[in-house]
Amino acid sequence: MPSWPQVARRIRVPSGFAFAAVYLWLARPLARSLMFGAGFVVLGLLIRGLASGHLQKNRELATTGPYAWTRNPLYLGSLIIGVGFAIAARSLWIAVLLLVMLFAIYLPVIRSEEEFLAAQFPKYADYAHRVPRFVPRVRPAAHRDWEFSWGLYWKHREYNATLGAAAIMAALVLKLLRNF
Repeated sequence: MPSWPQVARRIRVPSGFAFAAVYLWLARPLARSLMFGAGFVVLGLLIRGLASGHLQKNRELATTGPYAWTRNPLYLGSLIIGVGFAIAARSLWIAVLLLVMLFAIYLPVIRSEEEFLAAQFPKYADYAHRVPRFVPRVRPAAHRDWEFSWGLYWKHREYNATLGAAAIMAALVLKLLRNF
């Protein structure tokens, strides 16, 4: 029988699609909530994009760039995107559902990924000691030069996060206009 982190890893994307349907049903956007929430969404997308364009999955331990501030910039970006969409939707239920998903799905997945990284990369323990799991450091742990790679961004298909965010935002705008 698979462990909960294994199940959580498998259901996180499908649960996101189910959540999107519930989200659009519960959302009560206003023009100003959309604009304010969009700022968070854009910030989250930027963080995710920078992290994705820096990550060499399973080949190299990422410790510079966004990974010098937090061990999980992709998840941090996703959380900020979620906060932005919760603000845009103006629904307490959506905020509660986001918190439930964070604790029930994403934290177990993060812990599982950390176990994998610790087994894969001998320097992970030292890195984990210096860099927080989620809440970013004030100053980066590593000051080495790093370069963003559009190739990695495209390889990891990070553009899907931007396309999905744009689609949800467009649906919110349509819902707002329909309710006028």
